[in-house]
Amino acid sequence: MHHPVALLAALAEPTRLAALRLLRDGREHCVCELMEMLGASQSRMSRHMVTLRQAGLVVDRRDAQWVRYRLNPAMAPVVRRLLEAALELPLRQESLAA
Repeated sequence: MHHPVALLAALAEPTRLAALRLLRDGREHCVCELMEMLGASQSRMSRHMVTLRQAGLVVDRRDAQWVRYRLNPAMAPVVRRLLEAALELPLRQESLAA
């Protein structure tokens, strides 16, 4: 398992959390799809995905000029529970106070 600080830091960035929300559907998504859906540049999205891969949250597969990502199927159960809990949190800060 990866270091908890790296895992929590990977989850703490809004674009990365949004990418994980999209990958939650269980399918592979290429960087081009994630870029379009999240309004991020190719270089920015790629950097975010590298961080998620290094944290053990996603795996990648090369497909011609694109890299396709999906949630890591070998993710430790405790990490998957943490991810699911993070994805269940409301998107807006004001919602947390309720």
